[in-house]
Amino acid sequence: MKKGAATREAIVGRALQQAVTLGLEGLSLGPLADSLELSKSGLFAHFKSKEALQLAVLEEAIERFRARVIEPALAQPRGRARMDALIGRWFDWVDGEPDMRGCIFAVSAQEYDDRPGLIRDRLVASQREWHDTLARIAADLPKAGRAPPDYCRQLVFELIGVSLAYQQQAKLFRAPNARALAEEAVARILDDAGAAL
Repeated sequence: MKKGAATREAIVGRALQQAVTLGLEGLSLGPLADSLELSKSGLFAHFKSKEALQLAVLEEAIERFRARVIEPALAQPRGRARMDALIGRWFDWVDGEPDMRGCIFAVSAQEYDDRPGLIRDRLVASQREWHDTLARIAADLPKAGRAPPDYCRQLVFELIGVSLAYQQQAKLFRAPNARALAEEAVARILDDAGAAL
């Protein structure tokens, strides 16, 4: 990897770490440059604007989510095994990873829910893609055959609801049993889906 590409990658990685805590809007180019021992102009050589950096950070998060959550789960057999793997990795993502302590998508959803622009558009598109992935996997859950789209959309709505409750319990309340509660709720939803139709 060339030096310029390596520097750009380091900037995006550090900015992603900060954005999980501060939000994308909370990214400050001066402190970010200092943390990487770059000049502010050196940082601007890679990203001409704060928005360009924010979009790059969001794209990096999307790629990491795909690589760490979706792709490994898709290697599992269709049906409940695949969904269980997906949910487990999703909850691991919410818990945070050594280089990223939380979920940038949850943080960004609060920041951009009513703020128009390119970042919101990309965030919405990425979350629609995620919901579509969940729905496709959910379609294989019923033992009696594929679930219809309306059923899958409802199931995705419920799974997203559990994830949001899990994030609040784990992050805000620091409830030690948050994951167990979330896993129990998901198991109930998936058990019902397997017996449905």
